[in-house]
Amino acid sequence: MKILRSPHAMTLWSNRLCREGVTIGFVPTMGALHDGHRALIRAARLRCDALVVSIFVNPTQFGPKEDLSRYPRPIARDRRLCRAEGVDICFEPTSSDMYREGFQTSVTVPRLARRWEGAARPHHFAGVATILVKLFSIVRPHRAVFGQKDFQQAALVRRLVADLNLAVKLEVHPTVREQDGLAMSSRNVYLSPDHRRRAPILYRALSAGRQAILDGMRDGRRVERIMRRVMAEDLVIRPEYLAVCDAASLEPLAAVGGSAVLLGAARIGRVRLIDNVTVAVSPEANRKTRRSA
Repeated sequence: MKILRSPHAMTLWSNRLCREGVTIGFVPTMGALHDGHRALIRAARLRCDALVVSIFVNPTQFGPKEDLSRYPRPIARDRRLCRAEGVDICFEPTSSDMYREGFQTSVTVPRLARRWEGAARPHHFAGVATILVKLFSIVRPHRAVFGQKDFQQAALVRRLVADLNLAVKLEVHPTVREQDGLAMSSRNVYLSPDHRRRAPILYRALSAGRQAILDGMRDGRRVERIMRRVMAEDLVIRPEYLAVCDAASLEPLAAVGGSAVLLGAARIGRVRLIDNVTVAVSPEANRKTRRSA
């Protein structure tokens, strides 16, 4: 595995492989890699000839009071994982390389970014969109793999690629979970043993909402109340939002139908958890629900 830090060197490497007809896969990360990242890397590895993983803690997606300075950076361990998974290039640019003096350009996807994570973290998605456009321009991948855990981010990237005609095919990999359901995240290392034991309640709440829909409930607000009742079983965890949304637009659903996503965010101690589950309601299921109402 080769480590590249210069954006120019990264682009030269990609251009050479593209001229040779080699397909390039890409997994963008902020490091602190875990088994969820490993699943993304393996998915990309299976579908491409060469594989690039970027490790870059992007400062522009952190707000003033967020955990940029505390964000874990176990670079030696991250490199070992990449090497073990057959990664060809570990791209590790510096902030000064990615944001040179005088940098002032920003990319936004305003409608998809206005709710949920966008409302909680107003600067976050502009930072995400801008760095991904830069990374796609530098790495020039044919395929990029993202995780479903960051559902709103994946939806935003899909919109970004479509709107800007970016020549990269996206794949969204299912969320990788611990045995008790907790979504794997680099920030889970901040959880105390007691908070770690409590944290899966967010997934249980979302799962209860999904089950209610599968059982025939179509009122989005009633589904949200079910999720909130589950969260209320543990007052140590403070929910920020629990929402039933259209899976494409992320707009709230008064009546659940088609493809929906249940989004949730909560705080426990100093850690902020996000998660989601998806559910598809067929037209036939809707007809049966109306007949039985």
